[in-house]
Amino acid sequence: MGVKMNVLIIAQAIYPKLSPRAHRATELAKELVSQGHNVTLCAVLGKYDYTNFQKENKIKIENLGVSEFEWVTSDLDNRNISLWRKGIIFFLQRILAFPDILIGIRVAKYLRNIKGYDKIITLAVPHSIHWGAAYAKRKYENLATVTWIADCGDPFMGNPFDSPPFYFEWVERFWCRMVDYITVPTSTAIDAYYSDFRNKIKVIPQGFSFVNELSLYRVNRIPTFAYSGMVYPHKRDPRGFLKYLIHSVSFDFKFIVYTNKPKLFEEYRGKLDNKLEIRTYIPRKELLYELSKMDFLINIENESSVQQPSKLIDYYLSGRPILSITSQFRQGESFLNFCKGNYEEQLLIADVHQYDIVNVCKEFMRL
Repeated sequence: MGVKMNVLIIAQAIYPKLSPRAHRATELAKELVSQGHNVTLCAVLGKYDYTNFQKENKIKIENLGVSEFEWVTSDLDNRNISLWRKGIIFFLQRILAFPDILIGIRVAKYLRNIKGYDKIITLAVPHSIHWGAAYAKRKYENLATVTWIADCGDPFMGNPFDSPPFYFEWVERFWCRMVDYITVPTSTAIDAYYSDFRNKIKVIPQGFSFVNELSLYRVNRIPTFAYSGMVYPHKRDPRGFLKYLIHSVSFDFKFIVYTNKPKLFEEYRGKLDNKLEIRTYIPRKELLYELSKMDFLINIENESSVQQPSKLIDYYLSGRPILSITSQFRQGESFLNFCKGNYEEQLLIADVHQYDIVNVCKEFMRL
């Protein structure tokens, strides 16, 4: 084991929230403790009681707090917000990154008085967490000798799914100047950042525990396949595949979907009847167990190369073959082969151990 360090991780959400960024923050903290470091995990908390979590994992949990304009906490996706506040959010969301900017302000205030940390890891989204850390890094002397790592699941200015107003370029360049390292999950994501700062960018993939309980797979009576994750119209869009299932597949099957945004699936539920089953998100361990029962899994590719869905590693860890499809869905022949148990065209993941949380944490500590 290397030098024991004191590490502060700041994120919008942590366990028990079910999201890739909450998972990354929580798993990083747990594994860093396992590797002998002292870890404080700071996030927007709700009403969840972390007493047992702190004892079991030896992690110190601190609360960033939440404003009346924010609807996301670590244990709640949709807080009740008054109508007039929703109106303010509607008008200010795009031009001021509101209410995300509020968490950045709280991050800056929180960092003003911290002491004794060797590394600070801030996780976006939202990127305003980085903005707050940058302001604090410039202003407060207590951060002068701390190594600051800004971890970015998705880019901000270079995000193909969204295009912020031009003046946010100044904000992005500001925090990129102040940070020591920028970490991104894939090498293709580097192109989404300004060339001036690419020398600071390191590729560190999303980390996953490779110790998981799986079901003993048995071929299902009818082809049974699943999708888990977010979908977006025209970008990671399931509708082409769903139309194909309605109009071109005459045999029985079961398509199980795990998502917290079911809208793009709901409109096809009536036509597919009991062939389509929509389920809400479940904890990762339970999800892996359920996915391991499937004949195969569906991955809907992103239209952009700068973002890759982290669920692919969970798919791999479930032990089931992966059929990767496009939003336009032109993989009909491959799908039929998968339904027959022919997985020759399955998506393979290279160098999978780079995603092991043990190795991921070691990469962070090397910076």
